[in-house]
Amino acid sequence: MVTVRRSILSAFFSAALASTCLADAPTSSGTGFAVTPDGWLLTNAHVVQGCKRIEIKGRGDSADPRIDATNDLALVRIEAAKPLQPLVFRHAPTRLGEDILAIGFPLATLLSDSVKVTTGNVNALAGLRNDTRYIQISTPIQPGNSGGPVVDRDGFLIGITSATLSKGIADEIGITAQNVNFAIRASVADLFLQSQGIKGQSGDRAADQQPISTADLADKITPSVFQILCYGEEQAQTSINTPSATTNLPAQPIASFIGARGYDAIGFDYRAVNDVTYSGCHEICEGDSQCKAITYNTKHGVCFLKDNVVALIRNSDAVAAYASSKAADVIVSDFTSYSGVDLPGGDYKRLRGSNYLQCFTACISDNACKAFSYVPKKSECWLKDVIGRPKATKGVELGIK
Repeated sequence: MVTVRRSILSAFFSAALASTCLADAPTSSGTGFAVTPDGWLLTNAHVVQGCKRIEIKGRGDSADPRIDATNDLALVRIEAAKPLQPLVFRHAPTRLGEDILAIGFPLATLLSDSVKVTTGNVNALAGLRNDTRYIQISTPIQPGNSGGPVVDRDGFLIGITSATLSKGIADEIGITAQNVNFAIRASVADLFLQSQGIKGQSGDRAADQQPISTADLADKITPSVFQILCYGEEQAQTSINTPSATTNLPAQPIASFIGARGYDAIGFDYRAVNDVTYSGCHEICEGDSQCKAITYNTKHGVCFLKDNVVALIRNSDAVAAYASSKAADVIVSDFTSYSGVDLPGGDYKRLRGSNYLQCFTACISDNACKAFSYVPKKSECWLKDVIGRPKATKGVELGIK
């Protein structure tokens, strides 16, 4: 995943590097960990995307990964001769400064090929540009750590190692930042599992639970962690680099508009254009003085023109753009949008005669609201304080915090 120049390596590593050039050698590697006893492993999307063959070292091949490219998550499955030991997702919120461990297989072709444990702290409760899907961690991570678990001192999962600042950003800001790394929140991963109909385990430490030493914690967690090898075309990324953390963030202004791939612009739709490309959609908006934002549905080729924009909501099937004059007013929310999906139960408030924007605004301004379901045909909005198991439901627009 990272190309290392031979001139800076000793002869001791030459043979190891040469072996990576063989046709049957993996082109990249990462880490995954068990989330169910029957063989489901969680990792990063960028670890397995584009691989011709995915091998779980020591457990055989895995096929047909389930991928959430927007949140850089993926599920792969192995045949488990005996039940795996799934990691437990933590209920309690992550705390600033708390001690953590990261487990994975960094630099396996240079260092030992055994699992490795590093310690650190939670440095911030958001990622780049205040992206609340991520936490910032000081735990040292290297190529090969991608997709590995980040656990608290009791062994509960709080994140998935995903990204570190790239050399490109270091060149841009003029300094090389140290130990600036990012992990996807476990709560984001839990929703991904739910969307795939997979139930993970969750819990919290017992009141009388005794502190666990780092060594004992390593013994407890490492049996659940596996090395993932990717065979095929080498991916266009540099290890746990910034693309996975920044691809879906709003870009810098290009001309008079700001683009946001993987987001839906929330505003008042006044016109829809079918069978058009994204560039065509962009041009229509730029030529219309009423248009302040667009959402382009990549799956159906539909362009939605909006005369206002108040927020961005994550949607893997969408590309948004909005006038740079609105930038100061736009909220980059931590909501994710799903079409044709509902969360049965948990309804505590119904808003009749509402539109999607009003539904979204009602939920974002209510601390009790964890999700909302909007039914366009009935102009009804249902606010939910409990997140259940997602269910395919026609005619429902779902938003989850």
